[in-house]
Amino acid sequence: MPIGSDKGSFIKPGFLPLTVGPEGPTAAQAWAWGLNDLGSLGLGYPNYLNNRSSPVQLGAEANWSSLSNGHETSLGVKTDGSLYAWGGNNYGELGLGNTTNYSSPVQVGALTDWLKATAAYDVGGAIKTDGTLWMWGRGTYGALAQGNTTDYSSPVQVGALTTWATLSSGYSFSLATTTDGKLYAWGYQGYGQLGVGNTTSYSSPVQVGALTTWATVAAGRQFTLAIKTDGTLWTWGRGGNGQLGSGSTANRNSPVQVGALTNWLSVAGGKYYSKAVKTDGTIWCWGEGGGGQLGQGNTADYSSPVQVGALTTWLQVGGTYASTLAVKTDGTLWGWGRNDSGQLGDGSTGQRNSPIQIGSLTTWYEVSDDCATSSSVFGTIVQ
Repeated sequence: MPIGSDKGSFIKPGFLPLTVGPEGPTAAQAWAWGLNDLGSLGLGYPNYLNNRSSPVQLGAEANWSSLSNGHETSLGVKTDGSLYAWGGNNYGELGLGNTTNYSSPVQVGALTDWLKATAAYDVGGAIKTDGTLWMWGRGTYGALAQGNTTDYSSPVQVGALTTWATLSSGYSFSLATTTDGKLYAWGYQGYGQLGVGNTTSYSSPVQVGALTTWATVAAGRQFTLAIKTDGTLWTWGRGGNGQLGSGSTANRNSPVQVGALTNWLSVAGGKYYSKAVKTDGTIWCWGEGGGGQLGQGNTADYSSPVQVGALTTWLQVGGTYASTLAVKTDGTLWGWGRNDSGQLGDGSTGQRNSPIQIGSLTTWYEVSDDCATSSSVFGTIVQ
């Protein structure tokens, strides 16, 4: 999602004049499709093990404000500030105080001050309206930023800061920006994905450099992408498939600028590939292309950003680890890449190497991102 831009300034053609803030619509329906292992689609019994190759609405309400899906785990925040979780729970990543799997959304505690949640590989995290950051789940490599490697099955606060703005998590590591433009990282760092100049793992947040110009950050499986307030794009971590966009396959343990352009709007990481939208409405992909996830009509890898088609009407991009989903400014939903679990939502399980429209609706607003597995995919649709 284009964090770092003001969604309040944008209402898509044909939409009712909804109240839209930096985190999206104040209320929207939630839809799910793809792999439903361990109930990660939240459809409940008797559908908790059935994959879905077309979007299915999650419940009947239109009161979701944000959604996130990770490795067999899903999190969502409702408009009243309540937090819900469902799916796999081997390490307590649902935050419910246990390790029980749930195939329908279950409220996490009773608090109603949650702003946005992020699900990743066996961990969950969320920012509250007071600017505090909380994490839970598998603590290996210090992924929960508690100064240890302990698992926690209920939310635990990360430090004492009240200025957290955005959070993104990859494979046992996370990065977060603050309202004053700082960037922090913690967890596993075998490939330099924390961006602090080494490959040491950290169990507490460490600042990435001294700059205060970071706008948003997105974690891939073992690499990181970030956009600064000046619209420049920076990457670091594992580069073996060209996912850093640097023109090479080298790993980087400090931020490196991708080209010289200053018009990057939003970015998302897959397993070994990257995707981004520019301010001119173009969409770009790079890295591993074996599943057709780069949208180039082939399965080649690219180590520098390549434009997907020639359209300038793209709004937001997301998807799973080797499948891309994107929303246009006309509210249509498009997908390409791997589709073995129906994760593109086009009613089939066939791979797509170029963008195809998903259904005929024109009311899609955004899709969530999952860099961990070929898991469920979520979309929000304005009522």
